[in-house]
Amino acid sequence: MIDYTRTVHLLMEDVVARVPALAHIEVRDILVFARLGRTRTHGAYATCHSLMLPDSEPAYYFWRDRRTGALSRRSEWFVARSPEVRVGGRRMSHLISIALPRFCDQTLTDTHKERVYGRGKEWVAKLDTIVHELYHVDPHQGGIRRSAKADGSPAAQTHTPQFFREVQNIVREYVAGRPDPAVWEFLAFDFDGLVKRHGGVAGTTFSEFPAFPQRYRERLPDQPRGPRAAQVVPLPQRTPRRHFTEADLVMRQFLPGSTRRI
Repeated sequence: MIDYTRTVHLLMEDVVARVPALAHIEVRDILVFARLGRTRTHGAYATCHSLMLPDSEPAYYFWRDRRTGALSRRSEWFVARSPEVRVGGRRMSHLISIALPRFCDQTLTDTHKERVYGRGKEWVAKLDTIVHELYHVDPHQGGIRRSAKADGSPAAQTHTPQFFREVQNIVREYVAGRPDPAVWEFLAFDFDGLVKRHGGVAGTTFSEFPAFPQRYRERLPDQPRGPRAAQVVPLPQRTPRRHFTEADLVMRQFLPGSTRRI
């Protein structure tokens, strides 16, 4: 079977080596893993998750009375923290997830990418998705890149027209460099095509599949006073996983609507 997550990781290494705009990325610090994403359902093709975000400031959730606007409920105070993932002793800075088989079955029909790249370039559309997630990696702080407007000023949203244009420029630059087809040709096949060619599609997942390491909330041991509310909602008592290693990684075969552990 084709190990799709490893194949994507090798492509990422080639893209970063060839495109100066991504030269700040250390691909060894990125773990690519797979998630189940059915082809005919809506959802992301891939996502980028930073493991280097600092602890948040103390905070709480709250609810207001719709009629009076008064604070009716609030949660206990907490801080949000990032889990730690180490593979071979090396700390990962980011996780990039690939939704299978949805990622493989991208089409250009009636999409913006068709207008950008032209018809019959499904493999370039998938390359765009991979570059898109790589471009989220912050070149300075190891978090998620802050987007900018066309004039260079900071933007409130993550995905701006300028962000998409920069991703498209990177894709064009990489393709113009004529990379070895052996690195990217897997993108030319949809899910069924990969199964016929390789006998199946597999990928790295976390052992608690479909769960994976995510930012978590931790209750402050010393609860600040206030604000006053009619009800204080306790945070869940379960202790979140804080540390993960290669022992938490397994291989799964991906099928059109399910998976099985290999």
